[in-house]
Amino acid sequence: MSKTKTHKGAAKRFKVTGTGKIKHRSPKLSKKLMKKSSSRKRRLRKEKVLSKADEKVVRKKLGI
Repeated sequence: MSKTKTHKGAAKRFKVTGTGKIKHRSPKLSKKLMKKSSSRKRRLRKEKVLSKADEKVVRKKLGI
């Protein structure tokens, strides 16, 4: 059986931490920034850990 290829789009968007969790950038920070408060934009700049429900799909795309 052949090796699974890494989905390059997913590889650019997700990173795996040392403990095995998957980090991702917060969505909704590229559009309509005038209506968002500065505290909200500051909070969205931080990377977040992916939820358990989405983790299985992303792991398969990353070939982990």
